[in-house]
Amino acid sequence: MAQTEELKATQAKNTLKPLGDRVLVRRLEAEEKLKGGIILPDTAKKKQEQAEVVAIGTGKKDKDGNLIPPPVKIGDIVLMEKYSGQEVTLGDQEYVIVRGDDLIAIIQN
Repeated sequence: MAQTEELKATQAKNTLKPLGDRVLVRRLEAEEKLKGGIILPDTAKKKQEQAEVVAIGTGKKDKDGNLIPPPVKIGDIVLMEKYSGQEVTLGDQEYVIVRGDDLIAIIQN
């Protein structure tokens, strides 16, 4: 199963190359079961703010024209603004393209 997800992420990376300071992310799955054992239907799940970075743009330029690379790398798990970005569907997988400024934090294990 993990290889299938990795293959889909690689295909998305090869299909979509974010421009500038944009980042292509894949939302992580939300918990389907509550602590009490209640299973949530898809319509009741909230949008997950945690995502995995799949592809990154080249960065943005500062006022002097110097390139500032994105603060994340491919494979990072990030926390992003709840309603930020543009949702994109490739095949059966959903991705979000967000600006680097819409990423709040890198989650380190």
